[in-house]
Amino acid sequence: MLFIDEVKKALDKKTWSQVNRKLLAKMLSEYMYEDMIRPDVISRQNGNNQYELNISKDKKYRFTATERLFDSFDVSSDSIAVFRAGEWKEDVSAIEFLLDSKQLIGMSSETAGHLIKELNHTLLADAHMLSRSSMTSDELVDVDYALLEGEMTGHPWITYNKGRIGFGYDDYLAFAPENQKEVRLLWIAVHKDRATFQSIAGLDFEALLEHELDEGIRAEFDRIVQESGYRKEDYLFMPIHEWQWKNIIIQNFAEDLALGYIIPLGDGPDAYLPQQSIRTFVNMSDKARHHVKLPMSILNTLVYRGLPAERTVIAPRITEYIKSIQQNDPFLNEECRVILPGEIASINYNHNYYENLEQAPYQYLEMLGTIWRESIYTYLEDGEHPITLAALLHTDKNEKPFVQSLIERSGLSAEEWMKQFFAVVLPPLLHYLYQYGTVFSPHGQNTILVLKEYKPHRLAIKDFVDDVNISDQPLPELATLTDDLKAVLRSEPPEGLTQFIFTGLFICHLRYLSNLLVNNQLLSEQVFWSQLVNAIHDYQKKFPHLQERYELFDLCRPEMTKLCLNRNRMVDYGYKDDDDRPHASEFGKVKNALFFLKEDTVSS
Repeated sequence: MLFIDEVKKALDKKTWSQVNRKLLAKMLSEYMYEDMIRPDVISRQNGNNQYELNISKDKKYRFTATERLFDSFDVSSDSIAVFRAGEWKEDVSAIEFLLDSKQLIGMSSETAGHLIKELNHTLLADAHMLSRSSMTSDELVDVDYALLEGEMTGHPWITYNKGRIGFGYDDYLAFAPENQKEVRLLWIAVHKDRATFQSIAGLDFEALLEHELDEGIRAEFDRIVQESGYRKEDYLFMPIHEWQWKNIIIQNFAEDLALGYIIPLGDGPDAYLPQQSIRTFVNMSDKARHHVKLPMSILNTLVYRGLPAERTVIAPRITEYIKSIQQNDPFLNEECRVILPGEIASINYNHNYYENLEQAPYQYLEMLGTIWRESIYTYLEDGEHPITLAALLHTDKNEKPFVQSLIERSGLSAEEWMKQFFAVVLPPLLHYLYQYGTVFSPHGQNTILVLKEYKPHRLAIKDFVDDVNISDQPLPELATLTDDLKAVLRSEPPEGLTQFIFTGLFICHLRYLSNLLVNNQLLSEQVFWSQLVNAIHDYQKKFPHLQERYELFDLCRPEMTKLCLNRNRMVDYGYKDDDDRPHASEFGKVKNALFFLKEDTVSS
């Protein structure tokens, strides 16, 4: 029987109970934060409250949660019990809770049905990770960047974070980043009548190919095109993923294959590892070669993981824009020495029919393309070790946080380590925002912390094409932006622009890091967030001429619009197949702890 050994290893009663309890604790925490459920407090003790959520007269849930800053809650997974059949029971099910809370949240049956599928996929992946042998946090501090990504457990906020709709179980085993299976990318030739190549200035297609493929394989690909009866000069060569080839390209581009617009070339020689985004790959055969971002038309964490055509085409231009800011700014270039692995080349191939269909579902406009991004390894100096910010949220099977192991190896106290962390991470992000009206989305995957002697040393930021946004205000620094760049880069009002840092970094990442430090008696919430406020204040003192911008893009206002990721899928957007990607839902306000901490800092 297929996969019987894999299923037996991953799935048993104890493991299933553990992953359900952990996921349910996350669901309760995040649904409370997003105001989708409002359980009653039945007792209070120093911020550790016991809650009950009534489902019906015969059923309710009880759990303990600690109130955190930013209107957040940290639910203890060990405390959860469900009252059913007249008694309290500890055997809990994340999917049972989803169905129990359906009416309270206001989900449609259609949405709940699809979400059950995503939660099952997530639980199965969690069971695999729990059942496998894995390294301790003490061991992981020296693990390579690409391999460390395979230890991560997914988005910290989105509860259905490994839904991966479109993957079969065989695909999960072969292609999920946590399984750390190296893959070889397939290559195809695409006709220049339907494919476009874009690159930064000074890089042509031949130079790119020479960098990515050895001479022998390039000659072999030329031969295949010529023996197929076509001229090699009319084609571009591009990598694709095996899953996309067998599930999307053959079926949807059959005409292009029949007419010779697409010619299969075979496997490439290099081995790649998938990163947390699933569709980004690090070359393990030659780490100086570019990282490759490919469309994989699976639905995961809100969106299909394709490559939007208009963004693929403009990617190298956005890289030139972002890098030109750094190169002409001594603070970014010489003092921060921020690293910007750029998306330096791309190929986009439009579908001949979908591109002419008005309001076509966006997934069909993202099926075939490639983006080449500079390798992080080519930027590293002696002794530097990169990790994604997501790694700082990792906890090993012994419940020891990865960040604790880093702090211990660094020789610094937790307070000193975090002070250095904020001094490295915040200034470049703030400078792009305040001086240039430009923001990244600095969440855990896009933001890379470069360590030296286990201490925060430099910042690297990637994924410009999907996540760079600009101010809608008439700032002189944005006056030279061309219309085509403005058409692709999202323009945001002041609060909307600050949300990329406030929600993308503070809410989506740092509140979980703070929880880890608090729960392991490493650093209090008050000290953690006060250090962040101090880092903002230190930056602002350095550039007093930007005072009007500090007031315009105010990260410390008393309240911020609450952006919601689970609510988007569960209530607002569901599983519609629209012509635009879904964005975070807005619901209510969140009390900004930075405002109150800033007042305390000023008054003291």
